[in-house]
Amino acid sequence: MRRYETIYILRPTMSENEITAVIENTNTILGTEGGQMISLDKWGVRTLAYEIKKETLGYYVYCDYACDPDNVIEMERRFRIDDSVMKYMTVKLEESIDEEGIVSARGEYEAAAIAAAKRAAEASDQEEDLDEDDTLDDDDVEND
Repeated sequence: MRRYETIYILRPTMSENEITAVIENTNTILGTEGGQMISLDKWGVRTLAYEIKKETLGYYVYCDYACDPDNVIEMERRFRIDDSVMKYMTVKLEESIDEEGIVSARGEYEAAAIAAAKRAAEASDQEEDLDEDDTLDDDDVEND
């Protein structure tokens, strides 16, 4: 098995159920013959850098996975056929990955997600502290 990452962009007008169906179909293709998902992130609707198929927005999905090259070929074939997929890009991260490597990669991903959540919570707390202290007294301003 090899390790890949794929980012694909779906039409922003799709319902949540349609988006979920596309993601589940993709996961099914990648999961055949022992393929395994390492991480899946739904980035949501974002502005495109340039217009694609007359759209300025797109729903981004990021996948990090391990599978055989044939699974990637089939996934990309279906992306080309499916009108809801506006664009996609697949990159090979590792030539070979074993079960231990997959478990390790999942652990790294989960640790990074926990650290990001912690940083976001700390930033939120600091922002609340700033909101409470945003008034200046006359003593706070220096007069020259």
